[in-house]
Amino acid sequence: MTIRHLLTMTSGLDWDEDLPYADPRNDSSRMEASFDWVRYAIDRPMAQEPGQAFKYSSGVTQLLSHIFRTATGHDIEEYAQRHLFTPLGIDRYFWKRAPTGLVDTEGGLYLTPRDLAKIAYLFVKNGIWDGQPIVQPDWVKQSLAPSVAVGDGVQYGFKWWLHPYGTGDKRLAWGGSGFGGQRPIFFPDYDLLVVFTGWNILPNTPSLAPRIAIERILDAVVDRRGAVPKR
Repeated sequence: MTIRHLLTMTSGLDWDEDLPYADPRNDSSRMEASFDWVRYAIDRPMAQEPGQAFKYSSGVTQLLSHIFRTATGHDIEEYAQRHLFTPLGIDRYFWKRAPTGLVDTEGGLYLTPRDLAKIAYLFVKNGIWDGQPIVQPDWVKQSLAPSVAVGDGVQYGFKWWLHPYGTGDKRLAWGGSGFGGQRPIFFPDYDLLVVFTGWNILPNTPSLAPRIAIERILDAVVDRRGAVPKR
């Protein structure tokens, strides 16, 4: 198992996060109910060889937090504050932690919509902010490149989702997917970045699906000829 497998959700670990998060059988919920989240994730049995198939797992993202701290000796929040948040002018955020004190990288960062847009826009600008390199352009390119098929035309890069504009449309919008419907989505063909902040985590009331969000935005976009773009 490599870091790339963790970045692309292809670890091969036996993990079920398709159940509702209120279901005690959901592995993410079971992990967060434990004391040591890293131990819970790494102790899961293998379901298949790494790299074979996409399987969404909050556990593998939490493993990256542990790997970062072990490899660099730095707390990832402190590192982000110095090298990402401060250069982008982000000074209002909250990042929760696991019971062991490890930063919760699998779903614990809270930002304002404007600041969430800044992080996505940094990738739009190839890692450059106010003329200063913040993220290596090659990393941006690799992160936004399709690495593994998810299904229904959806691809996955390094923690970024890539969605087709529509059925049979090869153009891809890319963005994030946060708990409860927190989504930055960028439409390269229209140079348009949109942030959704629908906090919907109640039972039987699903959050706005990416497909619907993309359709609504594209239906609202009018090109120079006054025509709605085809999907």
